Amino acid sequence: MTTTSTTNPPRILAVLAHPDDEAFGMGGTLALYAQKGARVDLVCATLGEEGDVRPEFLENGQTVPEVRKAELLCSTRALGINRLFLLGYRDSGMAGSPSNQHPDALAARPLEEIAGRIEAILAEVKPDVVLTFDPVGGYKHPDHIRIHEATVLAFLNARKALDPANPQGLTRLLFHTMPKHIFKLGIFFTRLQGQDPRKAGANGDIDLVDIASQDFPTHYVVNYKQVEAQKNSAAACHASQGGGLQPKGALSVLYKAFARPEDRFMQGWPAVEKNQKIKHDILESR
Repeated sequence: MTTTSTTNPPRILAVLAHPDDEAFGMGGTLALYAQKGARVDLVCATLGEEGDVRPEFLENGQTVPEVRKAELLCSTRALGINRLFLLGYRDSGMAGSPSNQHPDALAARPLEEIAGRIEAILAEVKPDVVLTFDPVGGYKHPDHIRIHEATVLAFLNARKALDPANPQGLTRLLFHTMPKHIFKLGIFFTRLQGQDPRKAGANGDIDLVDIASQDFPTHYVVNYKQVEAQKNSAAACHASQGGGLQPKGALSVLYKAFARPEDRFMQGWPAVEKNQKIKHDILESR
């Protein structure tokens, strides 16, 4: 990555759904480019109201969104995020839960409304690259899927609004993807523990078999080894969601063997040339 000047650094905007998405997902990429001098901004659509939070995190009378917002602010500092935009929608919960029907739930709001708010941020920030979830939201969370849809619509609308004579930003839209081997490893351990991988997760609402069947191309692989400590620090900020906990015993050995300090991205715009080789700099030729 090269920076044209210190007064005009490259700009990256990540558009995500919940506190912890920025750390547990593409945190390595965000920290890496922030360290390299890019201006990295973040949109978070909800405060994760439906996340499971143990009672000890609420002992002083805090609400779940208050706890998770504080954790988000801690994480953005660890990653080097320049500016945080909060959209103020409510966490919809997993598919089929009663919270899906809450009038303020992200997944229940009109797509055009959400996209319009994201488009306004795009116009203000003028990012070179926009990052968001893949088409199934990683593990089919309704809010992840909604944010993917809204970000794509906002990006395309914002592209149309650019001045052809002096276009600024919006050179690339990328979707963060998860390596299939991670989900296959999850299936293996779920079965090893005598559980159904189609009913994984604390509430049995994650179908690992279905998720592992998704096949998205990889167009960028970003190695964030040099900022792995920052990513881990950001994840640890989300203590109420298990951030900072490390696998133990045999699971720890396998986790370290399979987990790599890499983020993978699929290019959503512009169209990818056939047989395009994998790239390693998301700001290349910005």
